[in-house]
Order: sequence, then C-alpha cells, then structure tokens
Amino acid sequence: MNALVFDIETVPDVAGARRLHGFAGLDDAAVAEAMFLERRQTTGNEFVRHHLQRVVAIAVVMRRGNALKCAALGSPTSSEAELIAEFFDVIDKTTPTLVSWNGSGFDLPVLHYRALLHGVRAPRYWDTGESDAGMRYNHYLGRFHWRHTDLMDVLAGYQARAAAPLDEIATLLGLPGKLGMDGGQVWGAFRQGQLDAIRDYCETDVLNTYLIWLRFERMRGRLDDAGHAAECERLRAMLQADARAPCAAFLAAWSSAAAAAAAPASPSVPPPRAAASPSAADAAAAGASAPGRSRRGHRAAPEDRAAMGRSASVGTQASLLPFDDA
Repeated sequence: MNALVFDIETVPDVAGARRLHGFAGLDDAAVAEAMFLERRQTTGNEFVRHHLQRVVAIAVVMRRGNALKCAALGSPTSSEAELIAEFFDVIDKTTPTLVSWNGSGFDLPVLHYRALLHGVRAPRYWDTGESDAGMRYNHYLGRFHWRHTDLMDVLAGYQARAAAPLDEIATLLGLPGKLGMDGGQVWGAFRQGQLDAIRDYCETDVLNTYLIWLRFERMRGRLDDAGHAAECERLRAMLQADARAPCAAFLAAWSSAAAAAAAPASPSVPPPRAAASPSAADAAAAGASAPGRSRRGHRAAPEDRAAMGRSASVGTQASLLPFDDA
C-alpha cells in the first residue's frame, strides 16, 4: 500500500488582490472584505476564486509499506512556497496514490496556481507518460484515473449535483467529522494568529478522509473485512502513540462516534393505532385520496471550503522523508 491522503487550508491572497485590483492603502482585513464583496455581488457567495487562495496548511496521512503517519507539513512559520514544495517532493520521491475529498475541484487547482506562482518543480506529478510510460494510462491529472482518487467526485458519479460534504459523510459513517472549527472560520482564526488550531483542524479533516477511503477500498474489493479492521486498528495505535492534542481529540471523538452509531436507535414512528371498523375504513377509503410524495431536490454543494480559509498546522516541522518502510 502506498497512499497519500491530503487536505489543504487556505486564506484569501490579499497581496495578490492588491496587485490585481490596486487596493493600495487598505489593510489586509479591508482587502479581504473587498474580495468577499466582489464575489457576493458576482456569484451570491464569498468563495474566492482558486488563483487568489493562499495555502497556509497542508495535512497528510501517509500509508506506505508497514508504516502509517499523519502530519501537517512544515511548521506554523513555513512559507507557502515551502509547504507546497514539500508536498510535491513527497510525490516525486514516492509516487503515491493521492486521495482527497474534492481535491479535483479545490485542493489541486489551488496547488497548481500557487506552485506556478512560486516556481515549485513537480516533474513526477505532471508526468503523463512522457518520462515514464507507466504513467500514461494512470497519471495524477486524469479525472477517471486512480492515481488521484477524489472520493467526493467518485462517490458522486462525477456529478456535481450529487456531491456531498465531507463532514456529513463522515458523520453518517460513525466517524468524528469536523472538530474544533469549519472552513468558514479559518480566515478569522488566521487573522487572530491561531495557526496551531488551523493545522489541528486540517489534520482532523485528513483523518476523516483516510477512514472514508479505507471504507471505500473495502467496498471496491481491495480490502476484505479483516484487512479493513486491521487498517483501522493500525490507525488507532498510531493515534494512541502520538501525544499531540489533535490525535488525542480525534481518537476520543472516534470512539464516541462509533459508540453512538452502534447504539440501538429509538423508535421514530408512533405505535400503530387500533384498526378502524370495516364501515369506518370503507368510508375513509372512499373519501380520501392517496397521499402524494413530495420530491425535494437538493444540490449538495462541494464542501464550502471557501468562505476562505485554510491555514497553518501545529507543532514542530514534520518531515515525511525519508519514510521508513520497515
């Protein structure tokens, strides 16, 4: 097994907006508000366009050989260029299967633009068979290839209107879901210097995604029940051995969510009423029409990661390379 599950957190690129729109003299908060206002007027929401999202955190779960590791790359003081360079360096050296939730729609396009901005090299990631013929029919850029598995896209049958939020799918599966904050709070947390909290949040997102991916691998026959259980136990052992706060919080929430999911559900329907007499039933049938079924269409928007924010992670710099295969 060689997989890299990843997630990013971003904030508005206020420096880029100043360059594009001439917001000289405005502080960061005012520039960001101008960006949000323009998007509200244009689209009705505050989702900042991909090329104006600044990456402030990248978290990964790496499963390779017999090893498993979860980390937020770099440190709270790492530059955007350093975070992105480390991410693509892991890909260049290990060629993992990338796994994401809405990575095709958000994370990777943002990383493309920001890598271009900072001059980050990523030859393995961009190889579609020119250097390695083995990448020709299974490369990172192919939407229907498995080299990058966007779980949200795959499970939705590649239909945007069928997409579901990570938090809801995780909760339905008895997983912790989001802890501490959500994407809409990241910009505010970043403004307050809460980089550790943002990095913790990014790690919990990637842990949820990893557990959903394990369930998906079982569903498509790449893990049997015993293998799936073993991988979950491996993750529990890793979280127990990691003394950092986000790991302890996720492990506790996972245990609580699993217990709640296993508990018997309370009856949700009223007990049956006594049957009506034949004459009353006949009269009711004659005077009533069959109840109609309303179909409430819903558009599950890909997780609102945008209300702008993603940020940096916690603790000291975490290096994934060299990665111990033992």
